[in-house]
Amino acid sequence: MTNGHRYDFDRIIDRRGTSSLKWDQLETLFGGEDVLPLFVADMDFEAPREVVEAIVERAKRGVYGYTIRTEGYYEAVTGWLERRHGWAIEREWLVSSPGVVPALAAAIHAFTEPGDGVILQSPVYYPFYDVIRANGRTIVDNPLRIEDGVYRIDFDLLEEQAKSAKLMLLCSPHNPGGRVWTADELKRIGDICLRHGVIVVSDEIHHDLVFAPHKHVPFASLGPEYAERSITCIAPSKTFNLAGLQAAAAIVPGAELRRAFLRTARLGLSIHMDSYFGVTGMETSYRYGEPWLEQLLVYLRENRDALVAFFEDRLPELRVMTPEATYLAWVDCRAISDDPAELKKLMYREARVAFSEGSVFGKQGAGWLRINFGCPRAVLLEALERFAAAARRRLDAR
Repeated sequence: MTNGHRYDFDRIIDRRGTSSLKWDQLETLFGGEDVLPLFVADMDFEAPREVVEAIVERAKRGVYGYTIRTEGYYEAVTGWLERRHGWAIEREWLVSSPGVVPALAAAIHAFTEPGDGVILQSPVYYPFYDVIRANGRTIVDNPLRIEDGVYRIDFDLLEEQAKSAKLMLLCSPHNPGGRVWTADELKRIGDICLRHGVIVVSDEIHHDLVFAPHKHVPFASLGPEYAERSITCIAPSKTFNLAGLQAAAAIVPGAELRRAFLRTARLGLSIHMDSYFGVTGMETSYRYGEPWLEQLLVYLRENRDALVAFFEDRLPELRVMTPEATYLAWVDCRAISDDPAELKKLMYREARVAFSEGSVFGKQGAGWLRINFGCPRAVLLEALERFAAAARRRLDAR
């Protein structure tokens, strides 16, 4: 394995023709091959060199059979959580999954019945809605409120809703708003859910992508009472750009919950095999990826700051909710329009860019756009220039 490598995040990598969801269906999704895609949450950066080398070596073996997790895998994952997040977990708490969303689905099947209420906090990562509705459960929306330019939780409403709900899907750090929930906020959520018997399923997939001075607090690390009634979902996919490897984990400290979760995941949903390359990617990134991540965080912060400064200078009528985490910026474009169709027309036809249109994250998101700044700065600035030119024409015509 290599060490001390300096990564060039400014390097533009041509991803066309690689079966890329982001780059290989521009005509189908947005009506033109010249549209710049900054929508789906994967980055345009090469993974850590050590991960690439390990996967190449594994590919050379030529036999891609059923795969198990090794002792090295467990050591890498538990070591990462303790080193980066101060959270000591037991290896038996780890339950593998091909992704975080399948783990959410397994939790919903394991701990709720059709018709039961599942709490989410809109606007939020849109598969939360899908995984509740598609499984015949009822969405209980605890909308986030904007205070001082950031999202805050309505704890009074949450207290009432928890009286009749069975499960809560928590997005921590928050997508699309980029909030890093504080220990006090998480504890208040936990106390409400404990009082009313609500199990917390915490999607912490963005936990490594946090900008100082903010610090991610794993929900289950708050104390054994919270850990026993929670499931935490993690993956290296956002951190190290490994989404295509299909590797994630659910961390289930409570023995009773773990038995029920395993029974549902393995027997009910047939989630019981690991990805041949996913195990290698997960172990290698958590074992060797820290220097790469430290360099990435510096670059992402600079991209974030460049984006915020761009809007302040060129489009001050629009407001950026400056993310405390993630590589996703949530931008209030209601000064232009709160009509999703109009914002799509502005992006795809007039600006030739593709950001995520906000209403997919819930009705509160209408009039907002989510911009993925996990890309080379030249690409980001080109997309912002295109958008600014089109948006300025709209704003000046008002």
